[in-house]
Amino acid sequence: MSFTKLAGMSGLLLAFAVSGAAPAFGSTKPLPPRRVVSLDGTWQVEQGSMEQVPKAFSHTVVVPGLIDLAQPAFQEIGKKSPLREAFWYRRTFKVDGHVPAVAMLKIHKARYGTKVFLNGRLVGEHLPCFTPAYLDVKKHLKGDGQENELVVRVGANRESIPQDMPTGWDFEKYLYIPGIYDSVELILTGTVHIVRVQTVPDLPGSSVRVLVTLRTDRRAAMFPLDLTIREARSGRQVGQETANPGMYNNEEKTFDFKKIGIKDCRLWSPEDPFLYELEVSTYMDKLKLRFGMRSFRFDRESGRAFLNGKPYFMRGTNVCIYRFFEDAARRDLPWRADWVRRLHQQFKWMHWNSIRYCIGFPPEIWYDIADEEGFLIQDEFPIWLLDKAPENPKAEKIIPEYTEWMRERWNHPCVVIWDAQNESHTAETGKALQAVRHLDLSNRPWENGWAAPQSPTDCVESHPYLFSRGWQGKNFFHLSDMPKVSGVPSLNREQQKLKVPIIINEYDWLWLNRDGSPTCLTTEIYKNLLGPNSTADQRRLSRARNVAALTEFWRCHRECAGVLHFCGLGYARAGDKPRPEGGATSDDFIDLEKLTFEPHFAQYVREAFNPVGLMLDFWAAEVACGSKQEVKVFVINDLYKDWSGNVRLRILREDKEVSAESQPCTVAALGRETLKLTAAMPNEPGDYTMIADLADGTGKTIRSLRDFGAKK
Repeated sequence: MSFTKLAGMSGLLLAFAVSGAAPAFGSTKPLPPRRVVSLDGTWQVEQGSMEQVPKAFSHTVVVPGLIDLAQPAFQEIGKKSPLREAFWYRRTFKVDGHVPAVAMLKIHKARYGTKVFLNGRLVGEHLPCFTPAYLDVKKHLKGDGQENELVVRVGANRESIPQDMPTGWDFEKYLYIPGIYDSVELILTGTVHIVRVQTVPDLPGSSVRVLVTLRTDRRAAMFPLDLTIREARSGRQVGQETANPGMYNNEEKTFDFKKIGIKDCRLWSPEDPFLYELEVSTYMDKLKLRFGMRSFRFDRESGRAFLNGKPYFMRGTNVCIYRFFEDAARRDLPWRADWVRRLHQQFKWMHWNSIRYCIGFPPEIWYDIADEEGFLIQDEFPIWLLDKAPENPKAEKIIPEYTEWMRERWNHPCVVIWDAQNESHTAETGKALQAVRHLDLSNRPWENGWAAPQSPTDCVESHPYLFSRGWQGKNFFHLSDMPKVSGVPSLNREQQKLKVPIIINEYDWLWLNRDGSPTCLTTEIYKNLLGPNSTADQRRLSRARNVAALTEFWRCHRECAGVLHFCGLGYARAGDKPRPEGGATSDDFIDLEKLTFEPHFAQYVREAFNPVGLMLDFWAAEVACGSKQEVKVFVINDLYKDWSGNVRLRILREDKEVSAESQPCTVAALGRETLKLTAAMPNEPGDYTMIADLADGTGKTIRSLRDFGAKK
């Protein structure tokens, strides 16, 4: 084997003016000779104009984070203010030893609009707010222990971005807080260097296809390109491939390893999130990244999601991270890996296997944790326009951002759906996704909001907000109206142009703030349900029971590929003003630090999402005393094994059992059965609860409950 030997990188050391910053490498890690140095930590920051670097910096802020974490605090942030046009970040660092052939600055995510200076020289700009900036800093980077000054300018508000680009507009947000809200790192390596890698699992072949894009600024006649696959946890080597390519001066080239076999191949799933590491090495660069052996698609005929070749029912929730960013109790929580992991573990406790990262992307550590904890992520690009919004993004501006987004995420097994937008009537996202979908060789499905689906392999979203009709204080909805509701949720005309599977990823319209108060969208609804003087506990119980009933309904009708609650994490603020300043939605936590769910929600909604579940198809508000009614009970099984047991039907008055009946039932794997039982209604007038329940095989009793009144 022969190749042109380039200058080595031995003896490269780095030191920083700010110490204690932990690396934020995530699922991609450097290996020698590559060095990735975290520039996270405490930066200086100052407000000012868009053009002039401040003469002095009198504040500090932690990166990653948002500008509202600055000390001393700035005033009037998150909205246009005469106090500033931009925020300027500054820090210093040193590189001991020579500067290698490749020196790239990566800013994972910052908003609104990024402009970078190194040692007083302009390095470049990156306007997108949700995807990484890669900037070549070699020309201006000082080595040999000299001090480097790095200055990053970000726009102070959303209006800093042109209206034909996505800015993250949200009809239910009123603060758009700027900042460097993901990690910053310096990449130092030699050439030939690794630009990007794409893994494409081939489950039938127990192998993975790997595409490695390399770049060199000088001719390399022949050099070793080595790929090694190991189990991430054990380190056991399970696959290897080697090539000896050559490259020309200033060439970027992709090398396609069509099939690398994996010994004892183990699949990734939410139930078994098994990960592999791929090590990629040239003679001057080396890194490793994680991937999972996982396939995901939608089946148009059955309307189901298929995970690893088998039907799979998606049960889940939403995270509205950009709404959470303006929550008064947020602090540094989104950047604390321990808190983010516990959040996902709480979601898993709720029997959720799927999450839509809704109208925006969290920091990259969230995707690493979702890989490890086992979640299917519907990754939604932050475009929400309805019919008209203050921004009007065009396809030619969306396409580069979609491209950067896909390249950043396509090795994450957790990411299973590219979600182009939310609730937007626009043709632009369809044009953009069609321009880029070929880049993902795993051919993940796309979801295109309220616009037309673009391929038979895609899916469509539905948001059946049944209770929303009472928002304005009239024409209220009640569970007694459920017999009129189709088990197939509605779609708009554009969404119906192509028949594809449906995901319900929002429903109910029954939000309460964390203190139990209604939001600006639900005040009138709770007055109608409970009267004008209801307590927080009464509202919380009402929300939990109603959301549980709706969850049962949508799951048990089996018309959708997934049912995702809205929402698992958002903001909570007073609903005493109209949106956006008044809080419109909320999550169901009562303690953010401890991640404690509201107890009624945890009890009833958790049962409604149990893999073996049931729905009491009884919706009457009142019945006649002494009557007999045939009652249907739907029993579903999301598991890959049969379930057998007894289904009970009971009527209680407070804690006293009035009547009871049971019937044996067997539900095949992934199946549904419908039982018919006769309920003897109470002879005495009063308030009662009908309960259908079963033992799910894990020691839990799963219930479906309906309150009703008996009258003479």
